[in-house]
Amino acid sequence: MDARLSNWDDLRVFLAVARAGSLSGAARHLGVNHSTVFRRITGLEETLDVRLFERLPNGYALTPVGEETLGIVECIEDDVATLNRTVTGQDLRLSGSVRITAVDMLAFWLLPDHLARFREAYPRIEIGVSVGNETLDLSRRETDIALRIGDTPPETLVGRRAGRLKFAVYGAPDYCAAHPGTELAQHSWIGLDGGHTPLTRQFEQFLPGIRPATRSNSVACTVRLAKAGLGLAALPCAIADQKPDLVRVAELPDSFGLDLWLLTHEDLRHTARIRAVMEFLSPALGESLKAPG
Repeated sequence: MDARLSNWDDLRVFLAVARAGSLSGAARHLGVNHSTVFRRITGLEETLDVRLFERLPNGYALTPVGEETLGIVECIEDDVATLNRTVTGQDLRLSGSVRITAVDMLAFWLLPDHLARFREAYPRIEIGVSVGNETLDLSRRETDIALRIGDTPPETLVGRRAGRLKFAVYGAPDYCAAHPGTELAQHSWIGLDGGHTPLTRQFEQFLPGIRPATRSNSVACTVRLAKAGLGLAALPCAIADQKPDLVRVAELPDSFGLDLWLLTHEDLRHTARIRAVMEFLSPALGESLKAPG
């Protein structure tokens, strides 16, 4: 790599554009505006005296030189991430920031009360919450702690099983009153798609051949759709049982459930502030999952 390249921020912008395929996508990922990304890429190309991207009507595509540069910069990214994790992993202070990523249903309904109590206990630790179904990369410090739902967490991460999400079938009172005695397979169903593959697979095993009339990539939206009377939905009991405008219609097999994992990268597990969050949230979330019923 050219010795004139000394600004890692420029390389981060290059990676974001290469991965998103557009300036706007890179800007959203980096949290900056479109013009900043354009200026950085233009400056980088001028520094290297090469064209890294072809400007196409539908986005930015790597040139052959850009492809070669991408491989080199990804190696640099891995080295920088390793350095950051190593340095952070030696941090023994109970202060600083910790970023948590969680799917919407956990971020909206299970985390807030626990985080409020955590802040009372650790006022010098700042908490950031990223809400989304996408998988953020802990190895690249896109997040520090991830709440993941599934029976098998990635081997590269360490942490603990906080508990198990039990599911049941729920519907709005008016919808249920309008369909008394209807077999489950004859109901309208609200399904999940997007990043909810484990839940989608469980539903297909429970009611083979049933095609949901309505779908969402958000469990929080699915709860709202069920409240609106669009049909029945398989929802986590720890959340749905707390909603007075939902009624439990039917039980689901014990196999229709998913483990909740609290995970971090192995290089960060000894960082005091991250360990404090993990040790506080794990039992707290476990108690939340023991909803009555």
